[in-house]
Amino acid sequence: MFSNTQLLIIGTVWPEPKSSAAGLRMMQLIEFFLNKGMEITFACNASNFEFSEDLKALDIKTELIKVNDSSFDELLIELKPDVVIFDRFITEEQFGWRVAGKCPDAIKILDTEDLHCLRHGRHKALKEGRAFSNDDLNSDHARREIASIYRCDLSLIISQAEMNLLTEFFKIDDSLIHYLPFMMRKITDEEKNKSPNFIERVHFISMGNFLHEPNWDAVRYLKEEIWSLIRNKIPSAELHIYGAYSSQKVEQLHNEREGFLIKGRAEDVSKVMMKSKVLLAPLRFGAGLKGKLVDGMKFGIPSVTTETGCEGMKSDSDWGGYIENEPSLFAEKAIRLYQDQKEWKVLQEQGFKTFNAMFDKSEIYPHFTKRLENLKNGIKQHRKRNFIGSILNMNIHQSYKYMSKWIEEKNKNF
Repeated sequence: MFSNTQLLIIGTVWPEPKSSAAGLRMMQLIEFFLNKGMEITFACNASNFEFSEDLKALDIKTELIKVNDSSFDELLIELKPDVVIFDRFITEEQFGWRVAGKCPDAIKILDTEDLHCLRHGRHKALKEGRAFSNDDLNSDHARREIASIYRCDLSLIISQAEMNLLTEFFKIDDSLIHYLPFMMRKITDEEKNKSPNFIERVHFISMGNFLHEPNWDAVRYLKEEIWSLIRNKIPSAELHIYGAYSSQKVEQLHNEREGFLIKGRAEDVSKVMMKSKVLLAPLRFGAGLKGKLVDGMKFGIPSVTTETGCEGMKSDSDWGGYIENEPSLFAEKAIRLYQDQKEWKVLQEQGFKTFNAMFDKSEIYPHFTKRLENLKNGIKQHRKRNFIGSILNMNIHQSYKYMSKWIEEKNKNF
């Protein structure tokens, strides 16, 4: 049904699957659509290609585009896409009105990556020294993001927790959103048996792209509140901190005497994880699914994290590690996991189980395919039922349109 379908993906950045969970997610989507026989063009206005995936090697066309520039209209006319995917809501704001104007029949899909309004609301509460509440979602971020969801035909939601928030708090109709977690190959029994055991592993590890604010906060939190408590009990232990795009403020936390070691970019995540014993992820805010914790389960390293860290990936008793929000309890559980071989093995096995139950692409692909087929076959009726979306497409797109045209004209004078 989708063979020879023209798919245009408008990226916020060029995908870097080795640098961020967002890059991994994008490449998984691309793999799915290639599997369906679609012809893909990836367009982006970012200029950094150094660590990005080689899309051309996958026979994917690439286009460098500009914001607030009518040259994008020419690209739409040339491609005539059947499906357009917006990478996060900001690209839908920037380019959605152009797609609606030049390709009104194209199916519009928003990949949220995570709910930005949830992440920003939690960050705001943390900075103000109080607990997050749903009142923090009454924000401009939320209004913009929810409007974008309504303007699209379908939005891909990576976390079941965020699905619940959208349907229960924001009252978004199920027909507009689709639960789509990470799509990965199931871990085989052979791979489980080959995973290094407790004795073969050493030291703690922390991972995360430093451009992502929750990761930077977690590293500071480890340094200021948690690591000394662990180090006092296990003086020989080291914490190896990996992440792309480290800066001077990150590098200055490096302290060999304290065993707090900034390692920078991990060239091979599997190697560094499979030689480490415990993964630490004290995330105090954020949203979506946390790639580092998904990788931890995949590579057999139990974790200690927070309620925010494991959100969308657990029920009451099926987490492959420990969950603690308070620093002293977090350190206590990290020490216990590092020293208790029997418990470590049980939690490693639970991680494998959770990973296979949640992220097996052979189970996820058929549901996603069916959803897209139903959308394609019934797009006219689908749009008629989305009355709020039709209002927003008519009114709000006009404001983006004229603002963009004003900026374009202004830029011509410089």
